[in-house]
Amino acid sequence: MVYINDFSEVGRDDVPTAGGKGAGLGELVRAGLPVPPGFLLNTAAYELFVRDNQLAGPIQDYAALPSSAVTRDYEEASARIRGLFAGGVMPEAIAAELRDAYRALATGTGTGTGSEGAAEATVAVRSSATAEDLASASFAGQQDTYLNVHGADALMEAVVNCWASLWTSRAMAYRAREGIRPDEVRLAVVVQQMVAADAAGVMFTANPATGRRDQIVIGAAWGLGESVVSGAVSTDDIVVEAGTGKVASRRTADKAVMTTYADRGTREEPVFAARRHQPVLDDAAAAALATYGARISRHFGSPQDIEWARADGEFFILQSRPITALPEPAGETPRDWSVPYPKGLYFRASIVEQLPDPLSPLFADLIDGSVSRSLNALLDEAFGKSSLRKGDLGLPAVNGYAYYYYRTTALWRLVGKTPAAVRALIRGEAHMGIQGWRDYSHPRYVAVVESWSEKPVADLTGEELLEGISALLDAGTVYYTAVQSIIPVATSSELAFQKFYDRLVRQDGDPPAETFLLGYDSEPIRAEKALFDLAGWSRGVPGLATAILGMPTGSLADAQLSGTAPAGMDPGLWREWEHRFQLHLDRFGHTVYNLDFINPVPADDPAPLIDTLKFYLRGQGNDPHRRQELAAARREESTAGILARLHPVRRAAFARLLRWAQGPAPIREDALADVGLGWPLMRRMLHELGRRLAAAGLITSPGDVFWLRHHEVSSAVEFGLAAAGSPAAITGAGQPVLAGAINERKLRWRGQRNATAPQMLPEIRWLQRSLAGMMPEGSQDQQGNTIKGVAASQGRVTAPARVLAGPEDFSRMQPGEVLVARITTPAWTPLFAMASAVVTDVGGPLSHGSIVAREYGIPAVLGTGVATRRIASGQQIEVDGGAGTVTIVKSVRD
Repeated sequence: MVYINDFSEVGRDDVPTAGGKGAGLGELVRAGLPVPPGFLLNTAAYELFVRDNQLAGPIQDYAALPSSAVTRDYEEASARIRGLFAGGVMPEAIAAELRDAYRALATGTGTGTGSEGAAEATVAVRSSATAEDLASASFAGQQDTYLNVHGADALMEAVVNCWASLWTSRAMAYRAREGIRPDEVRLAVVVQQMVAADAAGVMFTANPATGRRDQIVIGAAWGLGESVVSGAVSTDDIVVEAGTGKVASRRTADKAVMTTYADRGTREEPVFAARRHQPVLDDAAAAALATYGARISRHFGSPQDIEWARADGEFFILQSRPITALPEPAGETPRDWSVPYPKGLYFRASIVEQLPDPLSPLFADLIDGSVSRSLNALLDEAFGKSSLRKGDLGLPAVNGYAYYYYRTTALWRLVGKTPAAVRALIRGEAHMGIQGWRDYSHPRYVAVVESWSEKPVADLTGEELLEGISALLDAGTVYYTAVQSIIPVATSSELAFQKFYDRLVRQDGDPPAETFLLGYDSEPIRAEKALFDLAGWSRGVPGLATAILGMPTGSLADAQLSGTAPAGMDPGLWREWEHRFQLHLDRFGHTVYNLDFINPVPADDPAPLIDTLKFYLRGQGNDPHRRQELAAARREESTAGILARLHPVRRAAFARLLRWAQGPAPIREDALADVGLGWPLMRRMLHELGRRLAAAGLITSPGDVFWLRHHEVSSAVEFGLAAAGSPAAITGAGQPVLAGAINERKLRWRGQRNATAPQMLPEIRWLQRSLAGMMPEGSQDQQGNTIKGVAASQGRVTAPARVLAGPEDFSRMQPGEVLVARITTPAWTPLFAMASAVVTDVGGPLSHGSIVAREYGIPAVLGTGVATRRIASGQQIEVDGGAGTVTIVKSVRD
């Protein structure tokens, strides 16, 4: 058996024997890239060591951890397994080949030859796992590397340590999350001559921040590259245009320390003062290095993450692996927040809280007029028809982000009439408040949706589709405006009760005020209980729970939408499941994650709900029925105790304020949950319109309809290009006519999404400070490890964070993690069953997130303003829901 391979003997197809790193180095050598000389100890050597030392059984016993395993479990298993390797004996067959290859490397005579008295080589010994450097997951940093190793005995020790590092706690946990079984992994070892590097770093052949494939990004520091890879030192950052080699931008860091050789291993030492602010690479050197990057990217056929070193002016390539999770290309992040209309104020509040991302072009065009009409109608009824003038208010977009706009003169006119409007709100006039929602707004919205639901979408003309989309959006906007009138009623009643209770009633040992408002039914809670009940029913059908858990979520979601059983699942079981799950979607599938209609709702992307149902099927989570019963019992018991001890006058006031507070809270949640009632039908209409425009050659795929401007859609309809069954009529330069414009808009939108939209425009400091308490998002200038927000639900938890951008990330949520998001709407409620706490950028003590968090009994800190940008998934954080703080305890481990 041969245990040693030359790099030139392995390539990308040899990952099972060479591991990811070894296979990548072999490809680099074959492509003629400057790779330091070395050799590979293949996975057969690992297998022989494990077999001869009888480690296979014990390894599997220790590594077979349950899905509920926590960090400590992995650490204990790792310590036991690594102890097995430390006590093992190196088989002589491996040792002999290893000594020969090491001597040959020292003399430069090639693998397998060399003289007994040759000088010792100084080498780097790197782990190369079979589950590593993959296109889907890099597994970077999960195994160990040993630098500046010299001597055959030290090499043998480093090899065994590398083998053992296949079982670090972080590597085991990482593989478990990626679904790779312990018996599926092996480890090869790369041995390379150390480069006496004066500079080193990393290079990405696509911009990892923006996703742009036409830019190469280089990080460079003095000394060896290990400190760059580990993040221990600051680097110069250089962006090079891939096509021309021109340096597009650079940032020269203060490089206080660098990594150098020690007698054994490496050490950090200060950088000479004259070099701390000196660029590591000039433009010519950066261009030369970028040329290597472009060659490597072309060779592998995908963007690469490359480690490099420079010695005596010559570059060496130490490693190359695919860039994982590379974002789609994005435009520049906007920095100019000039407003389109002067003489007014712009706020990201109210409906804007449901629009955390830049708006899609078609939605932006339609929503501005829709909101203006609905607000004008409501305010005319509340304040009188003479109160508003054309252009007084609207919902324009600034850098893609929606803002409520109020002309300054209009604000002053409305302020003077506020008392009359408040009285109208309390009385439920102008279709406002709870009575207005129940008697007018909700029935009217339902009627509009039902009237359009009676018309088969495929039979509608292009004009009718546009009319239906506008009618449904207008109905939803009018409805949302009415819902917003419920919120001040709920807010004022709860605050009034809380202040009265805290100041005049509460004694030591009494529960917090929110205890008296919990345990009531609302639409999000009913949706959760229905999903929990569906899981319970599924467990009662023989074989069904096992079939669902064994089927990928994506396959189940696709099958649900197509109406056909997924491959590998019994059709009979599928029919039973599909019918009941569809009933759930019919009732609850319209809840929106984001009001922009480019975002799917559960009815047309049920995958997040299926993940939550699987969570319940595994027996995880609490019974929501029981949780609600306990909360209701605590509420009634606490109420009875307080009433029994109060003086009659104070008891009457307490009871009156309590009834007032208990009424609106669940109704508000019911109202918010139905905001998206028309969204499933509206999205079907949009996709039908998009299908026809794609058939006509205007756009590439139906989903591109969201990226059109309204005038483009209207023109297409006017010219008959959106008629049912219209043939492909327009083409241009081998691609759809509007493909180029759509790609530009997507690029710009992704760049805008990287921006942090100010809460108010213009950014007038004194006005921002005076209105800070009214804004739904906290200060964006927070520094340090402690982030402040609004104390929304009491309790304290320390757990790993999970930062989620939207429903596309829901499957990454693990039980016990802290849910961190821009905002949570009723559609996010299923995740609260998994979360140990909730943290958001936007929200307040009476927002949806705080109310639901209290129902679940988990801490919540909302309105931090910066949580999603300051916290990374995997970081250990402490959430104090009473103090309203989030503290970063520990950084993510590589």
